Amino acid sequence: MAEHDSDREDREPDEKGVPLDEEAAWAAIVAGYGAEPADPPGARPFKSIEDLALPEPVPDEDDDTEAQQPAKPLGSSVSFAPGVGPRDYTAPEPSEDDFDEDDEGHFVPPEPPPLPAADATAKFAWLGVVGGPILLLLAVLLGWDMTWWLATLGIGGFLGGFVTLVTRMKTDDDEDGDPGRGAVV
Repeated sequence: MAEHDSDREDREPDEKGVPLDEEAAWAAIVAGYGAEPADPPGARPFKSIEDLALPEPVPDEDDDTEAQQPAKPLGSSVSFAPGVGPRDYTAPEPSEDDFDEDDEGHFVPPEPPPLPAADATAKFAWLGVVGGPILLLLAVLLGWDMTWWLATLGIGGFLGGFVTLVTRMKTDDDEDGDPGRGAVV
């Protein structure tokens, strides 16, 4: 408790014997309720949205504080000319002079191997997985009657294609003869 009191001693007024008149403080707060506070010194009046693009008003000759401030340019954001912005920078192309005898040059990755050719079963499985929900969504959006064959084709195509793709997935168990051998160096 003594620590809290010691912190407050430097903030309290010099006259310790003068009590705070709470009634007068509350009366001042209630009297000022709803009144707009005075603007701080040097504040400018509020400008409406229509007047924001207009230049600042010319100060009176009597007011010396406004005349001493330099005129600001219109707008406050930084603008760049076309082709000069921070994201328009391009790195120069490397030349052979950039490399010394230890460098091997610019790395060019080899061409990736072509994708494996899909057989007819995989193509029909993907057609069912993607086409089944699209068929059902199209039937709902166009207001078609949800007949038994339309629901069977949409739901059955999705489930059949999904099961076909899952069962045809390759596993790595074929290459691994004994999975309990641990790390192989």
